Amino acid sequence: MTKPKKKRKLILPDAYVILFVILIIAALLTYIIPAGSFDRETSENGIDVIIPDSYSQIEQQPASVIDIFRSIQDGLIGGAGLIFLVLIIGGAFAVIEKTGAIDNLIMKTIRGTQNREWMLIIIVASLFSIFGALGIIVNAVIAFIPIGIILARAMKMDAIVGVSIIYLGAYSGFAIGFLDPMTTGFAQQIAQLPLFSGISFRLVIYVTVVSATIAYIIWYANRVKNNPNKSILRENRFPKYDERDIEEVDGTLTTIHKIVLTILVLGIATYVYGVFQLEWSINEMAGVFIAIAVLTAIISKMGANQMVEEFMHGAKGVLYGALIIGMARSIVVVLENGYVLDSIVNGMAIVMEPFSSVFGAIAMFIGNGLFNLIVSSGSGQAAIVMPILTPLADLMDVPRQVAVQAYSMGDGFTNIITPLSGVLMANLAIAGIPWTKWIKFAIPLVIIWYIIGIIFLSIGVMINWGPM
Repeated sequence: MTKPKKKRKLILPDAYVILFVILIIAALLTYIIPAGSFDRETSENGIDVIIPDSYSQIEQQPASVIDIFRSIQDGLIGGAGLIFLVLIIGGAFAVIEKTGAIDNLIMKTIRGTQNREWMLIIIVASLFSIFGALGIIVNAVIAFIPIGIILARAMKMDAIVGVSIIYLGAYSGFAIGFLDPMTTGFAQQIAQLPLFSGISFRLVIYVTVVSATIAYIIWYANRVKNNPNKSILRENRFPKYDERDIEEVDGTLTTIHKIVLTILVLGIATYVYGVFQLEWSINEMAGVFIAIAVLTAIISKMGANQMVEEFMHGAKGVLYGALIIGMARSIVVVLENGYVLDSIVNGMAIVMEPFSSVFGAIAMFIGNGLFNLIVSSGSGQAAIVMPILTPLADLMDVPRQVAVQAYSMGDGFTNIITPLSGVLMANLAIAGIPWTKWIKFAIPLVIIWYIIGIIFLSIGVMINWGPM
């Protein structure tokens, strides 16, 4: 008798495999898309900004085989600051978690809101949305994903909920960025608008987008809570986390726990102050978290050797996610070296030019969202597209404030789905969520966001949204 053939189980590609395939496609585009370049000038922020109407085609610069593989190294070097920040924060949180302070705080909070998990989701997501809108914790949101996972496990949900509470909370605020100096502030500078002008209408957009986001997260969380089989992750709801039952934690906060948590809060508050008053960046944030880890070890009497062991264990846990930042960046490296990004922007401008008024604003919004699938850096994208969108807005009779918001939302909304976003891929890697599974969850929310964005941009044009 012949043995029946075993069905091959479909294995979803790893995040690194997906990014490498995209890298090959990007390299092929350098042979297809004409190479071109805009002239640039340096802004007050020290960022090179393109000069409108200066585009010209240049000799083709296709990526060679060695260029493809070298771009990975270049991407790792270019993203070194963020990569090491993720490793350091991962290590610092491992030291903090060893004390039991975070687990006990979360269990105490969960038990205090028994059967009202929605309230906890609202509080945490809203808090992170404010951080995102201020531009405080956009890249560093990676470090807080483990806390989101612990929270989701305690509420008997899944890893998608854990990532969403933190990541979508922060990025729903970041997409509006009513007080973010590196996105809204920089874009307004290029558009020659007063810094953070138009904040009243922008706050209305912020509240609407964040409310819709939290409602979507709560809807999915309740779905999984009521029937675990409805989780997009199916039976493996926490792919990268052990089976330790967090309910074994009694939720009692000792004096040491309280001191450790106070150190963490004060450390983050110090960084926030540094960002606004001392122009601190991610390097200072890394230093703050190293200090937090050291102080935590001293307060908990952990011992130097054990602290190093825990720190390395934590860094190892986020290594996969940290390095993926460099892998995602390598794709942009290939496109930049092939001089095709400026050609893409010039093509966008040509396509959008015939539009006017409301349809012009919508075209800016959608076009910038598509471009963000390639360049997911907020300030970097502003430097490339805003010098083009500003004169286009004048031609299409679109208020410049609307053009800034079209850029901001176009940049922010597609951040949560593009595999070229190092932050997104790092978050998913840390949580063990396949990108293909995340897309299934995130696409409906992106559609909701775009509907909201189109409505508000249309209103902005109709009311002639000015500086205010």
